[in-house]
Amino acid sequence: MREPAPKRQTRIAALVEARGSARITDLADELGVSVVTVRRDVEELAQRGELRRGHGVARSLRPIAQESTATGDTIGMVVPERNTYLTEVVQAAREAAEKAGLRLALHIAADERGTERAVRQALDAGARGLLLAPRWRTEAEARADHTWLAELEVPVVLVERRPHRGSAVYGLDCVRSDHAHGVHLTLEHLTALGHRRIVLAARDDSPTARVIRSEFAAQTAARGIAEGCPVMLSSRTAGPDPRPRDAREADLAGAVRRAGATAALIHGDMDALVLVQRLREAGIEVPGDCSVVAYNDVVADMGQIALTAVAPPKGELGQAALELLIRRLERTRNGRWAGATRHLELLPGLVIRDSTASLR
Repeated sequence: MREPAPKRQTRIAALVEARGSARITDLADELGVSVVTVRRDVEELAQRGELRRGHGVARSLRPIAQESTATGDTIGMVVPERNTYLTEVVQAAREAAEKAGLRLALHIAADERGTERAVRQALDAGARGLLLAPRWRTEAEARADHTWLAELEVPVVLVERRPHRGSAVYGLDCVRSDHAHGVHLTLEHLTALGHRRIVLAARDDSPTARVIRSEFAAQTAARGIAEGCPVMLSSRTAGPDPRPRDAREADLAGAVRRAGATAALIHGDMDALVLVQRLREAGIEVPGDCSVVAYNDVVADMGQIALTAVAPPKGELGQAALELLIRRLERTRNGRWAGATRHLELLPGLVIRDSTASLR
């Protein structure tokens, strides 16, 4: 005989009060009813002020500070050290987690093998799922991580990374910016201003960097301007191995003069601010002699000249990653996933500031 709704709701309220919080799917299993039924009950209880409702979770009315964090509602997020680009992504994921009644615990990968150690630490601390942004300085480094990543028994969402088709981790959810579109926006803007000779000063130490470099080469070739668009490293530490001096590193002012360039795209912001200073020290005015576009838009507006910048949707990336992980958690039963894997790409924008102008 089916249990009356008032009695079932009383049991739900008691379970949530005793535990501090409970997942909707767990309550449905314990009560022997559907997730839809429990979700409806929790909604009614929340409307009556008997508990608080989050995304996929019901929480007691006790103050959050007094609730136990050992309820299995912790999400681990692993990011490389000294990566300012991901700061806004992390903050947005944290806010989305809190709204869903989850706690986001941040773990830092300190070196090329630090990702695996940080993941193990997160799992040992009880993380139910992972948001993962590995550095992957080289393709070989990425492949080395694929083996153990594919064996993890908790849901994982890759952030600003998309595994290659056919790789061991291609079945993981991921969310990243469409950096090819970021390069497109830059070239559209600069060529509309009359520029045809454009230097790319770029990093070469991450999947994002490699996409920007390859797309710049492909898109300038498609426009018939590749010959006048050289590529250089944006700093000594911008390559996959920053220890020896890389022969590809060059002086931006010299590269601009040799190529007769009138514009530059620089990845990322900190390198852009430094290189703009060096251009000015060499007597090359920005934007009078050389227009500059930065890539990332974290601190691009904070230099002596506010830089035009490609702006990936960092906050939305963090929120989307957390939502993908919650979806995985809710639809994984006994280690089996019921649903389609999602690879999301969010389009960046271009913020026009003072560092770009029409060709004189």
